Amino acid sequence: MAYIEQFCKYPRKPLSKNIEEDTKVKVESEEILKPKESPVKEDANLSTDDDEDKLVIKDDPGSQDEADEGAQADHSQASSADFSLKIDESNFSGYSAGEEENSQSQNESQLEVDDVKPEIKKEEESDEDVPLSARVSSTKRKIKDEEEEEDDDLPLSARKKPKKEIKEEKSKKKKKRGYDDEDYEEDEEEDYKPAKKKATKKKEKKIKKEAVKKEPVKREKAEADSPKKKKKEEETQEVWKWWEEEKKDDGVKWTFLEHKGPVFAPDYERLPKDVKFYYDGKEVALSEEAEEVAGFYAKMLDHDYTTKEVFNKNFFKDWRKVMTDDERALITDLKKCNFKKMHAYFMDVAEKNRNRSKEEKKALKEKNEAIVKEYGTCNIDGHKEKIGNFRLEPPGLFRGRGEHPKMGKLKRRLNAEDIIINCSKDSNIPQPPPGHKWKEVRHVNTVTWLVSWTENVQNQVKYIMLNPSSKLKGEKDWQKYETARRLHKSINKIRNEYQQDWKSKEMKVRQRAVALYFIDKLALRAGNEKDEDQADTVGCCSLRVEHIELHEQKDDKEFVVVFDFLGKDSIRYYNEVPVEKRVFKNLGRFMENKKPGDDLFDRLNTQIMNKHLNELMEGLTAKVFRTYNASFTLQQQLDLLTNEDDTEAEKILAYNRANRAVAILCNHQRSVPKGHEKSMEKLKEKMDQKREAIQDAERQVKDAVREAKHGSVKEKVVADKKKKLLQRLKDQLAKLEIQETDRDENKTIALGTSKLNYLDPRISVAWCKKYDVPIEKIYNKTQRDKFRWAIDMAGPDYRF
Repeated sequence: MAYIEQFCKYPRKPLSKNIEEDTKVKVESEEILKPKESPVKEDANLSTDDDEDKLVIKDDPGSQDEADEGAQADHSQASSADFSLKIDESNFSGYSAGEEENSQSQNESQLEVDDVKPEIKKEEESDEDVPLSARVSSTKRKIKDEEEEEDDDLPLSARKKPKKEIKEEKSKKKKKRGYDDEDYEEDEEEDYKPAKKKATKKKEKKIKKEAVKKEPVKREKAEADSPKKKKKEEETQEVWKWWEEEKKDDGVKWTFLEHKGPVFAPDYERLPKDVKFYYDGKEVALSEEAEEVAGFYAKMLDHDYTTKEVFNKNFFKDWRKVMTDDERALITDLKKCNFKKMHAYFMDVAEKNRNRSKEEKKALKEKNEAIVKEYGTCNIDGHKEKIGNFRLEPPGLFRGRGEHPKMGKLKRRLNAEDIIINCSKDSNIPQPPPGHKWKEVRHVNTVTWLVSWTENVQNQVKYIMLNPSSKLKGEKDWQKYETARRLHKSINKIRNEYQQDWKSKEMKVRQRAVALYFIDKLALRAGNEKDEDQADTVGCCSLRVEHIELHEQKDDKEFVVVFDFLGKDSIRYYNEVPVEKRVFKNLGRFMENKKPGDDLFDRLNTQIMNKHLNELMEGLTAKVFRTYNASFTLQQQLDLLTNEDDTEAEKILAYNRANRAVAILCNHQRSVPKGHEKSMEKLKEKMDQKREAIQDAERQVKDAVREAKHGSVKEKVVADKKKKLLQRLKDQLAKLEIQETDRDENKTIALGTSKLNYLDPRISVAWCKKYDVPIEKIYNKTQRDKFRWAIDMAGPDYRF
């Protein structure tokens, strides 16, 4: 297996010291400070792929395969990182290959610092209960307060005005927070909301002081709040605890299914007459269909894609297909086309959309909410369940990942005639748009999809699926992790068997055994054969001779294999791995008399491998190995890195490091976020300000202690107050230092994919319960809905 030794060496206490030397692997969390819309956006999808390398949080996930693809998109351009995963052979016999992956996005945001208020009031809730966004936005204000000595002794009423200003400042900062992350962008204010309690307290206090005047308002407020409380109670009651019910017969997914079908992309609207297209310097009036496709290209004019030859060639070829005969005869060279006026128009429209008035935003929100209300849910076996991606993809230009050979091709508009509906016979069958009819209506209760169609670029079947929080999705996840746990019981037997096969007299058995060793040790995907018109990405079984190098000695290590190839979503996999001597010799034999482009395992393919795995254990696939190794690694790393006496922020840092170990194992990379450097600079400025505040507070404490020695009781109280203020400032600085470490360590690692797709959520839930870490610090609202079964099921003593 691949171990990452540095994670075992990280000092845990105190984390506030030597922070910058804590780790080798540096990562950053793009989403930490970026405000995000509610995870339950009307159309958001939380798709997941069978080989999930990335995730995208949207309202609906479709299949796991879709989720993975969505997630990987963000880091598809990730720069190659050389992760040296060292194999500890002494522990191999009882330990599974993947022990290191990390979850990031939201956890990082939990390390945000609470800033200090000079006054200390018992009746107010501590900063720990305030939502992350509220704490961040108040940082600058609180630093100023700390520097104002006299403000410590001001009565509450004297500070009311500044608090109003702070409130306005908060709202502005919410818009400006720009530290986003590709994996999980969720606004913590949507989840963890003790701040509202705090605000309520203040209002109640004010009401008490002016009881006579404010009593009617208080009654109105109570009446106004009661429906919200009722609504929350109703939502809680509506939770379907399917995991407590008896399981249906294998194969039957539902007995009743009713839904409204998909939402189609809006019809195309012609460009204004003053927005012109020019060819060879002359104005050309395009037909409607040709204009629409030209618009797709014009919108991307400032994107790197339009500089790529393959993209331009594919676009121009497909564009000419939708032109009229006259247009096709005239427009023969893409280089003579001028889309600048069209591009400027689209940029102007985008700017206006960003600057919509409150009324326009409200109207748009209400319109979207109405669509979600009608199309966003379905009735399955008498229960209301959310649908994921209920909007069909709009037409556009295919981009693909990496250097995809089909980039630039036209994704055509979908019509009802392309759509297959799946629902129960006794339901109200969805109605197609007027003048159209569905391609087919099916009533298959052994599948989980509601709508399907075949997209025209890669001829892949796509689906509308249920939300990740649904019963069908949850059952699938539960079964996946239970299969991985079954592998845990058989892993030693399987390893002993493939180690014996390294000496087999049959070459195909040897190849299968070596490939399985890599799947187990390095959490490699099995890999499938690709057509010429697909991206040249490979997995274990499809490795070519050119993808590996053998070194009997390298960097003081023996029998080193250097892997260098493009994996799923064209993410580069580079790894230098010391292997068993027998594996090393077998690889040498496999490479004999072969050219660089020849298959390394020429007598093996994915079908042969999966058939063999299923013979070893029912339901065993290469993906189960990845899931097992990832979950096993998280469990081991959490045991190793978590200290019961650590602060909450230090525990969360330990969790992120454990999650990061898994992400490295599974090669979940991403490019360094654009705003990383700027964000780190701001964080350093904040830390410098905090250090200055500490120095000032130390001087004040020194003076106050001296005065209190022979002073009055009041002076002693003041001295105690300033000591507490100093300690709080030091705690805040420690949190900022932890936050800096966490961001920098995670800047090239995508933690969210493994958290959603490979890590048994019960491990994280049990860890939270055992070490008193709020689950909201690890999982955002959408993720908590997805793993509701695990939160309810796992206790503090759960072990993978």
